[in-house]
Amino acid sequence: MFKLIVICTCIVGSIAAPPPSQTQTAEIVQQESDLDVGGKYHYKFATSDGTKAEQHGELKQIGNEAGATATGFYEYTDNNGTVFKVTYTADENGFVASGDHIPGIPEVIARSLKWAAEHPYKEPEQKKH
Repeated sequence: MFKLIVICTCIVGSIAAPPPSQTQTAEIVQQESDLDVGGKYHYKFATSDGTKAEQHGELKQIGNEAGATATGFYEYTDNNGTVFKVTYTADENGFVASGDHIPGIPEVIARSLKWAAEHPYKEPEQKKH
């Protein structure tokens, strides 16, 4: 009976314990940040679990509006050891991300976008009565 209690206790303890990756805290191993008076900035960091990020940006005049542009990347490792890296730009054209794990535009959509760019919409002429 005592052996059964010990075995059950071990099983319950192993089920209730969180995985090691959730109990570890990542530490910052590299960090830098810079901002100049003209609005340009840069930051970069890395942690002990392999997470990394870096971004450069600046203020920009876009027509009559002021905005900011940025380029950078972030990288992390999932619980299976797979490294994911996302590179991006953000500007007047929006946020555009790329990475090996991000699916591309399906060919049929790419062809449709190309056709639409080559054949812009024109308002039909109004008939005069």
